[in-house]
Amino acid sequence: MVGFRAGDVPPTATVKFIGAGTAACIADLFTFPLDTAKVRLQIQGETKSPANTGHGSVKYRGVFGTISTMVRVEGPRSLYSGLVAGLQRQMSFASVRIGLYDSVKQFYTKGSDRTGPNITRNAIVNCTELVTYDLIKDALLKSSLMTDDLPCHFTSAFGAGFCTTVIASPVDVVKTRYMNSAQGQYSSALNCAVAMLAKEGPKAFYKGFMPSFLRLGSWNVVMFVTYEQLKRALMAARHNWVTPL
Repeated sequence: MVGFRAGDVPPTATVKFIGAGTAACIADLFTFPLDTAKVRLQIQGETKSPANTGHGSVKYRGVFGTISTMVRVEGPRSLYSGLVAGLQRQMSFASVRIGLYDSVKQFYTKGSDRTGPNITRNAIVNCTELVTYDLIKDALLKSSLMTDDLPCHFTSAFGAGFCTTVIASPVDVVKTRYMNSAQGQYSSALNCAVAMLAKEGPKAFYKGFMPSFLRLGSWNVVMFVTYEQLKRALMAARHNWVTPL
């Protein structure tokens, strides 16, 4: 990613993989309850869903209200239901997705400093945290508003979380509704989206937006800040090991 000077030794693939996977797992540990609350809010209103009381009443209200209700009714451990699977996913997925980003970006841009059009296209098409984080960080550094340190990483990660939430929330809501629906309730994800629009209106696609944003924003902050620090620490350790005093 951006931020390294020309004279800096770039991190190895191993450093990127280990750093990215570890950082993603740490981020999951901090933000998993928000993700659980997001899912409960998104499926609230669905027939025979866990978020329904069965009498048309609203069981969950707001992010922290949802968390409070879950702790009171189901116990604190309910907030971390499925955590092990989430950590396994991050170690196998985030390590590759984030660890390979620099190399793939370098390959497609051929090392050119004018990566704007390609990165912008990728941001629109893929809507990933990586591209928006890279764009925001690059803009902050090039404009000399910040230096490549903790405040810059925090700001870039927070901005990336917000952009990703705005663009990805409709798809995320449909995915959650479709996967948690009763068998045969929807013929496809598209049918689920059309039904949501007809019955609940456009706002339905942003159900659970606040927990989604809090989760993605905090996840990005913890993950990217940790990743940047781990990457530098591993690079320093490798340098000291290769060139001992």
